[in-house]
Amino acid sequence: MSSTGPDPAGKPLTITERARRAQFVQVTIDLIAEHGYPGTSLARIAEAAEVSKAAVLYHFPTKDAVVRAAYRAVIAALTTAVGAAVADRPGPAALYAYVRSLVGHLSAHPDHARMIIEAITADAGITDSPDDRGRWETVAEFIDAAKAAGDYRADVESRSTAVIVNGAIDAIVAQRLADPGFDAAAAAGTLVDLLDRALR
Repeated sequence: MSSTGPDPAGKPLTITERARRAQFVQVTIDLIAEHGYPGTSLARIAEAAEVSKAAVLYHFPTKDAVVRAAYRAVIAALTTAVGAAVADRPGPAALYAYVRSLVGHLSAHPDHARMIIEAITADAGITDSPDDRGRWETVAEFIDAAKAAGDYRADVESRSTAVIVNGAIDAIVAQRLADPGFDAAAAAGTLVDLLDRALR
C-alpha cells in the first residue's frame, strides 16, 4: 500500500486521505529515528499524530504496513536526490557524484538513514538488504562505463570495487550518525580521491 496511491480496493485516495497517510509516514520516520523499530507502535504513531489508533488502522492495517510505506518514502527521496546528481555525468564523474550525493543526502537527513537501517534489520517484511544485488550493480555500471571510456584501468574488477565503495559509504554514514560533528562531506571527498588514484 502506497502512502499516496489507491487503497487496496483500487479506489483513488482523496486529497485528505493522501495528506493523512503522508502524515502517518512522516510520524513513523520520526519515531523510528528516535526510538527504533521495536520502540515504535501503532499506538505511539497515533499519539504522535494526535489521532486515534483506529484512524491509523483505517489507512494501514498493521505497524509493518506503515513502516514499509515510510521506508518506501525514504528510499524514493534518496533515489531522486542521487539520480539527479548522477544524471548525464560522464565517466568517473557519475561514480563520484553517487558517492557525494548519497553521503550528502543521508548526512542531511539522519532520520532517513536511521529509518533505512531499522527497516532492513527489523522483521518488517522489507526485502532490501545492504548486500542487495541491485545496489552493487548500480555502482559496477558506473565503473564499467568509466572503463569503457578509458578513464579507468581495464583490469579493475567492477563488482569487488562496487562492494568496497558501498561499504565505505555505509561506514561514513554510520560514523556521522554516531558523531554528528563528523565531517561526512570531507570523508566522501577523501573516498573520491582514493578511488580516483586507485582506479586510473
